[in-house]
Amino acid sequence: MLVNPGPGTEADIATPPLAVSLDQFLAGIGTRAFRFAEAGLRSRDDALDAVQDAMMKMLAYGDRPAAEWTPLFWSILRRKIVDVQRRQRFRLRWLRPVAEGEDEASLDWADAAAHGPSRSHEQRETYARLVRALRGLPARQREAFTLRVLEELDVADTARAMGCSEGSVKTHLSRAREALQKQLEEFR
Repeated sequence: MLVNPGPGTEADIATPPLAVSLDQFLAGIGTRAFRFAEAGLRSRDDALDAVQDAMMKMLAYGDRPAAEWTPLFWSILRRKIVDVQRRQRFRLRWLRPVAEGEDEASLDWADAAAHGPSRSHEQRETYARLVRALRGLPARQREAFTLRVLEELDVADTARAMGCSEGSVKTHLSRAREALQKQLEEFR
């Protein structure tokens, strides 16, 4: 016979902080994860779905140590993005013509109230150029750059998230930086 311990027991005290911490982790990573997914999927709706699915799957790993959450989440999200990309390529390939000039910057991440209109426009243009440049990179280079530079993961965590060796991360990152430097050189 199972006995339900009363409130204030060790079982009640130990369980909630883990869930709250995981909730805080997911709340803190949501916007960055969305940007990462949107850059890879080029669709706001698909990106939202991928991030939501990754977060739902991450809930099953709440018992893991908090130090493992970051690379684990990025790995889950990356795999989900690859799945969606494969599905997109497979389905409707023959129905949709390749559209040039897709909406490059569907979101405005700048705070328009903090600066004047010209500054807001300049920030939108800068973000749009960066998104175009990132989308022009091969997927592995884009992932390495985003995780290492924008998300500031270390090499080991990036390698775990990408499912490759640390040397591969360094190679992909080097090539990504070189390609981005060439693409954004005129912008300087």
